[in-house]
Amino acid sequence: MANIQPLGQRVLLKRVETETVSAGGIVLVDSAQEKPQEALVVTLGTGGRNEDGSAFEFAVSVNDKVLISKYGGTEVKSEGDDYLIMNEADILGIIG
Repeated sequence: MANIQPLGQRVLLKRVETETVSAGGIVLVDSAQEKPQEALVVTLGTGGRNEDGSAFEFAVSVNDKVLISKYGGTEVKSEGDDYLIMNEADILGIIG
């Protein structure tokens, strides 16, 4: 588990690994694979206040599987694992 606490309305995500074998049975090397667009919510940020002064509520929860853009967010490493920090507003949707 990462020891990173995002601030504000940001979330810490871990990309869901993609298949390393194509549908036709060809093994794909890392450079041929696209960045996955699915991620798992690891940690929520500290929150904050909306413009009207009310507390900000996250629409996602820890362990939600979400859809993200391929190149959004900031990549970080912690304890040998790769993570992604992005604003909650940049998450495209929750995968149910």
